[in-house]
Amino acid sequence: MLDAKDFALLAQVADGLPLCPRPYAQIGMELGMDEAEVITRLAALKAQGLIKRLGVIVKHRPLGYRANAMVVWDVPDDLIKELGTYISRFSFVNLCYQRPRQPEWPYNLYCMIHGKDRATVLAQLEALNEASALADYDRQILFSRRCFKQRGAVYQRTAMSS
Repeated sequence: MLDAKDFALLAQVADGLPLCPRPYAQIGMELGMDEAEVITRLAALKAQGLIKRLGVIVKHRPLGYRANAMVVWDVPDDLIKELGTYISRFSFVNLCYQRPRQPEWPYNLYCMIHGKDRATVLAQLEALNEASALADYDRQILFSRRCFKQRGAVYQRTAMSS
């Protein structure tokens, strides 16, 4: 069961960690905890499965990356792990994961490629295809048309959780 400190901690990290040399100490100072307690509580929340992971959300556009594409393939299920591991090794691949096929959508392997422009993304995809057997499989390239706000999950304490 979460207590008030856990809820306050989750709310504090929802928008990201502070950009400073000791972010957990900074969070602790704002919440009346020491750095060790913040780290211990976050580790406990993760061990309980309440936090899946702490990660970085990169805002690509301010860094000059104006084009991004989700590339999806229909590959044999027994090759997903091998191909996914291989794809993930490329520096320009930001995400790579499996999703179940749907009747109207046969693709099961997904990756996100970011580039400064559309031509760069297409060239990176071509390099990926040349270095692997991915060119042998049906694929779709889905370029983003707009940028959505990226953020972590936000949880609010309800009366029932007290």
